[in-house]
Amino acid sequence: MKVDFWGHEFEVNMFVGCLGGFLIAIMSSMFGFGGGPFMVPLMTVALGLPMYIVVGSSLLAIFFNTAMGTMRHMQFGNFDLLLFLSMFPAALLGGYFGPQIAKRVSPTVVKRIACAGLLLLALNLLGVY
Repeated sequence: MKVDFWGHEFEVNMFVGCLGGFLIAIMSSMFGFGGGPFMVPLMTVALGLPMYIVVGSSLLAIFFNTAMGTMRHMQFGNFDLLLFLSMFPAALLGGYFGPQIAKRVSPTVVKRIACAGLLLLALNLLGVY
């Protein structure tokens, strides 16, 4: 499928994108992470999209996955309202300032920061630290 974004055309394999998104949604709902650590590499490496498209698209996809996962965990009683309310303002501020910072920093630096974050997440999930 061809995707046109502000005059730039990209070729995207929708089967790989849908299958990858489905598997990422299952994993993130099971293990409690947002999905971005896997959605961004899927979109940049497997689908060949540039970072400036991937970030916003990934956040939108993760929003719906997170909303559904939150509703299901609430149904099972796995939801702490006080913890949510304490984290929500910080998430809003981060969502506001993050894109402004990323716009002022080179794409290479953004990718390196993302890689460092992924590495730390992987080490934490593996129980290394």
